[in-house]
Amino acid sequence: MDVITKDLHALSTIPNWVDYEGERERFNWTAVRAELGVTDDRCNIASVVEHRARGREAVALRFVGRPDDDGNFPAQDMTYADLIRQSSRFTNVLRSLGAGREDRMFVLMARQPELYVGILGALRNGTVVCPMFSSFGPEPIATRMQLGGATILLTTERFYRQKILPIRDRIPTLRHVLIVSDGAAAPVDTIDLHARMAEASDVAEPAVTTAEDPALLHFTSGTTGTPKGALHVHGAVITHFATGRYGLDLHPGDTFWCTADPGWVTGMSYGVITPLLHGVTSIIDSGEFDPELWYQILQQMSVSVWYTSPTAIRMLMKAGPELAQRYRYENLRFIASVGEPLNPEAVIWSRDVLGLPVHDNWWQTETGGIMIANTPAFRIKPGSMGRPLPGIDAFIVRRTGDQVSVLGPDTTGELALRAGWPGMFRGYLNNPERYAKCFVDGYYLTGDLARRDSDGYFWFVGRADDVIKSAGHLIGPFEIESAIMEHPAVAEAAVIGIPDPVSGQRVKAFVTLKAGQEPTDSLRRELFALTRRRLGSSLAPKEIEFASQLPHTRSGKVMRRVLKARELGLPTGDLSTLEAPL
Repeated sequence: MDVITKDLHALSTIPNWVDYEGERERFNWTAVRAELGVTDDRCNIASVVEHRARGREAVALRFVGRPDDDGNFPAQDMTYADLIRQSSRFTNVLRSLGAGREDRMFVLMARQPELYVGILGALRNGTVVCPMFSSFGPEPIATRMQLGGATILLTTERFYRQKILPIRDRIPTLRHVLIVSDGAAAPVDTIDLHARMAEASDVAEPAVTTAEDPALLHFTSGTTGTPKGALHVHGAVITHFATGRYGLDLHPGDTFWCTADPGWVTGMSYGVITPLLHGVTSIIDSGEFDPELWYQILQQMSVSVWYTSPTAIRMLMKAGPELAQRYRYENLRFIASVGEPLNPEAVIWSRDVLGLPVHDNWWQTETGGIMIANTPAFRIKPGSMGRPLPGIDAFIVRRTGDQVSVLGPDTTGELALRAGWPGMFRGYLNNPERYAKCFVDGYYLTGDLARRDSDGYFWFVGRADDVIKSAGHLIGPFEIESAIMEHPAVAEAAVIGIPDPVSGQRVKAFVTLKAGQEPTDSLRRELFALTRRRLGSSLAPKEIEFASQLPHTRSGKVMRRVLKARELGLPTGDLSTLEAPL
């Protein structure tokens, strides 16, 4: 196995931790609480941000527009002091409407200043925030607002007319719609946000919230039906801060770019809250994915820490190394990815082409923050999720009824975490039974299958529902997909199991190719040969189908269940988070 090791003397910035076992042994959550100045009785996410940034004129948010003909980016800066003043005004707007802690504010807009002002202002008020993807259509919006009991909506005039008006009468709980106007008068039965903000004071005492008071509501993709609403509390700010230090290695003065939309939990935890806690400058780009544009941003904005998705890395690979090598990334010192497992080939490619490997990490909407990671000071095992961060204890277990047994190294089982970290979700909205099933014998059971090697690194095998059972073998899709991606013509692969009368299930792979590559029978034979050589005949795919694209969620995950449903002629279930129709 290709192991990437680190020379600490060669790093431009000394990582936040260089003694893995020592730091884990010394760490405790109480010390982090004290550092942030919060207690169980007084904890408000926006208040913590304000406390850590009070009076700072450094740039908090840099909004990047489209480049001009000369390739220069227009940018709009918002300092920490400006953000705090504006978010305080927003809090006062909510209070003028009688909104309080019992309210839930849904947010539907692109990554623009009002989005960040509104999120912090609502949190300061104690109002629960529920972000939605700006590309959602009316139906998934209606579903989430109905399930969440939305009382307030923050949106733009365009989105309101296109997406909310057709469904507004289906959301009886909705009392107030705050509109960011395009200059015309706000639509009937809405409130012009800028007009109200101009009248409001920029001083607002934060609501007195506890660490257990609800703060954020994130909807996850529904597998077959209704999306799940995962509820997080103000105490999650403790996890946000600690994982920004250990998982993303944020330092004051960093220029940080998280490419995730705040409608996805990564975009909220690490695109909004965490960077503000660490005093860094966040690059905010509202455009769609474009390889050359992304390279230009990395270069011209002097990005030092970059957090993105495996899908984005694979799309950059698909665009070719020549494009990447037109630009220089002199300030870039750390790249991390999340959303789905990162193939080893992507780690090696990034090291060879961008000059730095990508550090994969693992967490879920339910965990609220990074749990397992490859971090700057320690060696990377390409394809591994890494090792647990300080304060997190991870295990491979087998569940039997109401008990779990912990398995030894190199055994596949369910990934479990010892319950109790501050960012752990506190419930599924209106579904306590489902929430209760996630916890057994003091462990949170993740639903992911994985294994742990003798060095303590964790390796993703697949979602329990994705694992293929063929001729007595348990086959994880990720291992096969990574083998297929070793072929230089392949951009991406997705593997499913389909029914077989003899073996139970047989492996089928869907493959997309890099630009300029043709889907020939000869290439298909090469892929069969490669996977048999790498994996053996029992694990290698029995069918390979070339595809123009694969179904992804907007957070970058390959939707294998959609491929399987379409292959078998079954209902595809909830498609509201699908990136684009196929």
